[in-house]
Amino acid sequence: MASTSRTRTGRGRGRGRGRGSGSSSLPPTPSTLPLIIEEFFIVVYEDPLVKKELPKKFADYLDGKEPAKVYLRAADCGPRLWTVEVLFDGQGRMYLDKGWEKFAIAHGVDFGWFVHFKYEGDDVLTVKVFDGTMCRRYYYSDDEDTDDERRRREAMHPSPLDN
Repeated sequence: MASTSRTRTGRGRGRGRGRGSGSSSLPPTPSTLPLIIEEFFIVVYEDPLVKKELPKKFADYLDGKEPAKVYLRAADCGPRLWTVEVLFDGQGRMYLDKGWEKFAIAHGVDFGWFVHFKYEGDDVLTVKVFDGTMCRRYYYSDDEDTDDERRRREAMHPSPLDN
């Protein structure tokens, strides 16, 4: 039978995360942790091209540093940033407004789709789009194409996934 004493690496006493040398080894409770809202999603229930309301908790998280615009970056699609104006309605709600329509058209956002956002700081949101089958949509690189170039290319060479 194996020995009952074990050496625990990286979890010994006195190796806390700078919380002092208190005798409690219990982790902090959820109520004592700072609220950090870095990821959220919206479901497109209405016209995909009109302004989109973001979760109130995210708007609350940005309280006091409400940006006039954010920059959307499609995940795994290069460094291109889509500039989108932001509206705050004075009642704690935040909306993606001008610029959202261009992003939604370029990425084919449609009714019943999920749009996942990850806040990267500096007013940048990385976006992943999931279609009505709950599968993630992947896109060609946004690196150099303008919106007009992309539309022209897609009209000439439709995606086989769109059939």
